[in-house]
Amino acid sequence: MSLSEYFPIYNKLSKDDQEALLQVSSLHTVSQGTLLHGGGDDCMGLLVVRSGQLRVYMTSEEGREITLYRLLGRDICLFSASCIMNSIQFDIMISAEKDTTFWIIPPCFYKQLMERDAAVANYTNELMSTRFTDVMWLMEQVMWKSFDKRLAGFLLEESILEDSKQLKITHESIAAHLGTAREVVTRMLKYFQTEGAVALTRGSIEITDSAKLQKLSQ
Repeated sequence: MSLSEYFPIYNKLSKDDQEALLQVSSLHTVSQGTLLHGGGDDCMGLLVVRSGQLRVYMTSEEGREITLYRLLGRDICLFSASCIMNSIQFDIMISAEKDTTFWIIPPCFYKQLMERDAAVANYTNELMSTRFTDVMWLMEQVMWKSFDKRLAGFLLEESILEDSKQLKITHESIAAHLGTAREVVTRMLKYFQTEGAVALTRGSIEITDSAKLQKLSQ
């Protein structure tokens, strides 16, 4: 399948721009654990996910991480091409949580396309608005929602993403996603276990009572 089937407004482009888009874009495949975007002045271009799963996150000066959102098949990452937005810069990181295939649209080409095509400009603004909403939602969760509810919600989300109640994930990895310390995660998971919501083994968490975990997340 080509980029034309994954870029939402491809059919709104002129024929010349359609051909140019397919010509300049490149398809890449990376393995799980690969760091794609290292923040700072890195501007790799617009990223269109074909398959797999990417994690977009930020890192504090102390090295603590927090996940902003995930990218799955057909998702598009605008912040990996933040240089096309003159007044906005995002110091984010992007890594592959699973083996992932994606296209990269060069930032210079996309910026020119955005400047001359109203449909592309409007789509870019909508995409930016959606991602800002994701980040604002996360900020609300961190600021106003207790950690037990955040952790319960995260485990339920992971179960959906993995299509399994058996999660192969470490306490340290969960802490990185949620922007906290591993010890905090461990204490809360042990509490969940005493409540009968999960069963803990080394490097694995089994959701034993989804309904109870759902109740804990509310």
